[in-house]
Amino acid sequence: MDKLVVKGPGRLAGTMNVSGSKNTALPLMAGAILAPGISTISNIPSLRDISTFARVMRVTGTRVDIDDSAGLVTIDATNIEDTVAPYELVKRMRASFYMLGALLGRCGEAKVSLPGGCAWGPRPVDLHIKGVQAMGATVDLEQGYVIAKAVGGRLKGGSFRLEPSSVGATINLLLAGSTARGGSRIENAAMEPDVVVFGECLREMGARISGLGTSTIEIEGVDELKPVDFANCPDRIELGTYMIAAALCGEPGSPVRINGADDRHLGKVFVDAFTATGASIEVGDNYIDVTAPEKLSSVSIETGIYPGFPTDLQAQWTILLSQSEGNGKVVDKVYHDRFKHIPELHRMGINAIVVGNEVVVQGKTKLTGAQVMSTDLRASVSLVLAGMVASGTTEVLRVYHLDRGYENLENKLSGAGIDITRESYDEWASPVEERQMSA
Repeated sequence: MDKLVVKGPGRLAGTMNVSGSKNTALPLMAGAILAPGISTISNIPSLRDISTFARVMRVTGTRVDIDDSAGLVTIDATNIEDTVAPYELVKRMRASFYMLGALLGRCGEAKVSLPGGCAWGPRPVDLHIKGVQAMGATVDLEQGYVIAKAVGGRLKGGSFRLEPSSVGATINLLLAGSTARGGSRIENAAMEPDVVVFGECLREMGARISGLGTSTIEIEGVDELKPVDFANCPDRIELGTYMIAAALCGEPGSPVRINGADDRHLGKVFVDAFTATGASIEVGDNYIDVTAPEKLSSVSIETGIYPGFPTDLQAQWTILLSQSEGNGKVVDKVYHDRFKHIPELHRMGINAIVVGNEVVVQGKTKLTGAQVMSTDLRASVSLVLAGMVASGTTEVLRVYHLDRGYENLENKLSGAGIDITRESYDEWASPVEERQMSA
């Protein structure tokens, strides 16, 4: 198993590059199933989730070729031979559930395992199931599988209101409804850039979709979609993470440049909160310069669905609060059980108290390096940020969580001045055995 070893405190300088969006790449890959023929998607990050989803797609007979060096995925969906997404693959990643809408839209039937994913919080798929039922699918649950069929081999279309709004369910209903016999409406639809970019790709494939970026999306089903060559957008959560890293560890007065950036995808709430800390940003053509202030001001935040503050950036924001003047608070109104990184941060000296769905953080706290454990994707990167500001050595264990969403993180950080390396370790070795292995 791998761990990241961070020696701090570190100073971030120079340039960092943002990879393509994982959260958009996965639905783009699923969308290619809807069109017989060969589609290519560029700006795809080299991540564990991408390779996992490719394996799920290959079970159907779809050919998926990944060129990591070029950031290119080529998908040949000419022949779909099977409509099953098996448990042993789907359990590794919740986004595999996009196969429900993709296979229903292409074949009129799907057998998809109930998903797994990060080990935090309830994230039920009932919205996905009720949505495709509203579009005309019959759905049965058998031995952990969702078995959905369209009467007559094709969905009829229909209207469904998402309560609450859900990115995953919106994407699944776009997949399912694009080739329905009639029209469909998604009310209280997700407005995230991931959804908008995915919907734009479907439109290039021939789908008739209106209302992207609003709370009501209208779909007029078409008989067939065509293959596409499409460029993925930058990863907005990776961008936000690097902006926070620059505010934490940048040299005051000296900007850190982040390439491949689109600040509009972060939303106004995040950008306003970020600049309120005293950090400054200058937006250029495909880049953002972030300049750290002499002193960070504490800014409390409350997560919300887009365009609110992203829940995927709240763990990172907690580290920012710990180094700011005064106390601050993070309230997560999207997921109420997303603070499993806090006990690990306690080991490093953070003074933070969790009450329900909020955490209060004391500012200007001296952090000390320690051995800490990743519990989910965003929690793991918050531990890396903590290691960057802490004194001494921090070992972040179980970074397979982090590898699901951050491409080549240690090389990007080390290239910008942070002392960080990846090492293998035996999780079950005794401390003495571990030291001997490292010698």
